[in-house]
Amino acid sequence: MEREARIDITSATDIVTARQKGRGLAIELGFEGSDLTVIATAISEIARNIIEHAERGQIVLAPVHQGSRRGLAIVAQDQGPGIPDVGQAMQYGFSSRKGLGVGLPGAKWLMDEFDIETKVGKGTVVTMKKWLH
Repeated sequence: MEREARIDITSATDIVTARQKGRGLAIELGFEGSDLTVIATAISEIARNIIEHAERGQIVLAPVHQGSRRGLAIVAQDQGPGIPDVGQAMQYGFSSRKGLGVGLPGAKWLMDEFDIETKVGKGTVVTMKKWLH
């Protein structure tokens, strides 16, 4: 039944693995339809950010409960360079690389809760939650 999953992110293959495990856990938790796509997309965006900016990191997927609410928590962590300007990084269209710039703001928009903690030179932790409706 419901269990935590940890996926090391070091390559594009790991993004696919994280998406699949996230989708599988979401199904176990009762998510369906477009919510499954939303969860998989948010996982892809933050996993891709890990590879592009930190080269390696980890995604932890876990069931969460808050009172009668049930959902899925996704925590992405790395020991990369950190984000010098979180406000700028959270703007649609901003990209420090050649991407579309939808990574972090896109993931935030897809999820119900989104939090980012970063320290330049130390790394970044992104925590996202999606609740069953």
